[in-house]
Amino acid sequence: MTSIDELFKASGVGSSKRKLEPLRDPNEIYKSARLSSNGRSSRQARVEDEAADEDDVEAGPAPPPDDENEGDYGPDLPPDDDEEGRFYGGGITAQENDALDYVDDPDPSANTQPDKFDSAWLRRTALNFEKRISKNAELRAKFEDQPQKFISSEAELDADIKALSILSEHPELYPEFAKLGCVASLVGLLAHENTDIAIDAIEIINELTDEDVSADDDQWNALVDALLEADLLGLLVSNFERLDEEQEVDRSGIYYALSIVENLCSGRTATAEQVAENDNLLKWMLRRIQTKENPVGQNKQYAAEVLAILVQTSPKNRRKLASLDAVDIMLQLVASYRKRDPEKGGEEEEYMENLFEALTCLVDEPEIKAKFVTAEGVELCLIMLKEGKLSKAAALRLLDHAVGGPGQSGTEVCQRIVEAGGLKNIFTLFMKKQNDSQTTEHLIGMFGSMLRLLPADSAERIRTLAKFVEKDYEKTEKLVKLRREYAARVGAVDDVIRTEQSGMDADEKEEMADEWLSRRLDAGLFCLQMLDVVLAWLVAEDGGAKKTIKKLLADRDETLSVIKDSIQEQIEGIDADDADGKDTRDMLSTLVKFLQ
Repeated sequence: MTSIDELFKASGVGSSKRKLEPLRDPNEIYKSARLSSNGRSSRQARVEDEAADEDDVEAGPAPPPDDENEGDYGPDLPPDDDEEGRFYGGGITAQENDALDYVDDPDPSANTQPDKFDSAWLRRTALNFEKRISKNAELRAKFEDQPQKFISSEAELDADIKALSILSEHPELYPEFAKLGCVASLVGLLAHENTDIAIDAIEIINELTDEDVSADDDQWNALVDALLEADLLGLLVSNFERLDEEQEVDRSGIYYALSIVENLCSGRTATAEQVAENDNLLKWMLRRIQTKENPVGQNKQYAAEVLAILVQTSPKNRRKLASLDAVDIMLQLVASYRKRDPEKGGEEEEYMENLFEALTCLVDEPEIKAKFVTAEGVELCLIMLKEGKLSKAAALRLLDHAVGGPGQSGTEVCQRIVEAGGLKNIFTLFMKKQNDSQTTEHLIGMFGSMLRLLPADSAERIRTLAKFVEKDYEKTEKLVKLRREYAARVGAVDDVIRTEQSGMDADEKEEMADEWLSRRLDAGLFCLQMLDVVLAWLVAEDGGAKKTIKKLLADRDETLSVIKDSIQEQIEGIDADDADGKDTRDMLSTLVKFLQ
């Protein structure tokens, strides 16, 4: 027996489904050349007859004889054809023209848009929608083995689902749409036996939750709360499992389902944490990013992107994913890029970037740093610093985040870097002449973290300090040189800010404070502050380094006071009530004493 899916697809209902890259609708092409209301083609050339002039001299061959019996000029016209018959309008009969108009629009009244979309319209639409669902369910149950008996009701239901798309332009109706129970009914269609119906419902939910919809928080929350209460996430997972990505329509369905998850997570921490509570969803996405594909497909890349968004959203989500071995899984996946670069500008490049982004967010959590060390993430990153190409910058950023963070959580990572012989890789990269600002910032950040966290008198700390001393303090000299460059950039911005401040009162200055800070950060303020912390550590730890730094600063008529002032500014900007902030404040205050 013909399956219901085959019969449904054969009916043409599924053919109108939106694709990721839709082609031009053939109907639009036809409509652009359709006949006008007077029965004539808009593209047909026409010449208006001029009024006859009785004085004109006739030219050309003689007209046929008046008597129809005097000549034979071919067969007679068909008896039912008239002057507006066979060659009516664009070369078709009036009857054929009416037929084409019917094909183009079989029920003109059905396509008439309402004057306004309000509560009354929504109630009518909701009632009709529920009737369609009930009718289809009833016919399916009654004629389970006779698809032809319920296929028409399925086509009507398909059309009604698509009609809900207009709601995305009227988010003010979302709360009432939820109260009427239609959200739950729409979500319920994700479990429909016909996957085409389920995919249609997925696409509409994606449209309603899209970030481009101009819904306020109350409207959006009313919709999303109703979606989640109706077990949207569980039904999305069910469709992930049953849809076949070998089929284009099913592949699109999974793409739109992932898009819904992204919509729920983007910029809304509470909702993102609800999403991350669904273990089956997280496990499916982790399995999906491990699927072997060549080339990497859009859905595999999208799954990696959604995971990256989830871990960016909250610490709770990071800990949840780490509990599912996400760190180990993702490190294994990025390991393939130690020496090989993904195709530039393709899905695989974005896939790799999303994996690194997710890992970088994960290692920001103190308890996840240990998992990173256990999974040999430090060793992998050091190999990439030495041999990698496109992965080198991402690996350096990952290491910087792994050694950093509040408290002592990064100590184990710092020690592993030294134990694994990573100092050579890091300092070799530091001494390169053409490092970009991001590379420099991450390297300085790592130096600062290592000098702060490596235990005093430990072998790892001594080896790290020795790197700044070796070769006649060449690395220390480069630190001072970099400080000059960043100080000049920040100083230029400070001059402009002082000029602007001269004509402002206190309220205006307070209003511009964030803007001025943003400008200073863009000029390199953060890197300048980290450089001063590293130089302060060297002054405190090594007499030879202190002498070298003082000498180099004197070349520009500067003293250690410039470093002291910079650190003092950092101290003033730290929240003393925060526990981690208090530790940092105490550390910086101690360094200031060595700069007297």
